Amino acid sequence: MTDKPRDPLTRDRVLEGAVALADKIGVDALTMRKLATALGVKPMTIYHHVNGKEDIIDGMVDLVFSEIALPPTDHDWKLAIRERCLSARQALKRHRWAAPLMESRTSPGPATMTHHDAVIGCLRRGGLSLQLTAHAYATIDAFLYGFALQEASLPFEGETPTIQLDELAAGLVAAFPEGAYPSFLEFTTDHVLKPGYSFGASFEFGLDLILDGLERASVDGRFD
Repeated sequence: MTDKPRDPLTRDRVLEGAVALADKIGVDALTMRKLATALGVKPMTIYHHVNGKEDIIDGMVDLVFSEIALPPTDHDWKLAIRERCLSARQALKRHRWAAPLMESRTSPGPATMTHHDAVIGCLRRGGLSLQLTAHAYATIDAFLYGFALQEASLPFEGETPTIQLDELAAGLVAAFPEGAYPSFLEFTTDHVLKPGYSFGASFEFGLDLILDGLERASVDGRFD
């Protein structure tokens, strides 16, 4: 019985393998040697398809952008942007290494550019001026990426939390001098530790605040 032959190595396979490996070990730990091992090839073979690690990271970011739903063109702009942001948050939860890199690359790929063009087009179709569109895109994505970074760093959120929230809270409270930090203690015991609490639930709350504020600014014409 012979082993099933591997699929031929292509640029797409290199990038998909790099994304899968970064999901496991993080992008900083990603090396050409580790990637080659994961792909079952020799390191030099990869260079037939990419120009090095920076080229790989550019491609990885473009793949993440390709996973984010474009704002639907048949929706109201607020609803369309909201759907896009919810999709983006899920993509960033799948690829927790990606948030710091999404806007840092100087050689954006086609999926990245298609995404940016679609978001800008959605805001403009909604009647937002160019100035307000600039404010909107910057504010929305600052919130989106910032929330993703914070969520990824929490020890009690995600599929494999490093510690249970009640254990973390109990340890913190036990370390406090008696009577110290009463507001924090009230917030923790009377809200955070109640059934159903999720830090992630604040994402949609914050997103809706931003979108509502942008709508008011558009109606007021303050940025026309």
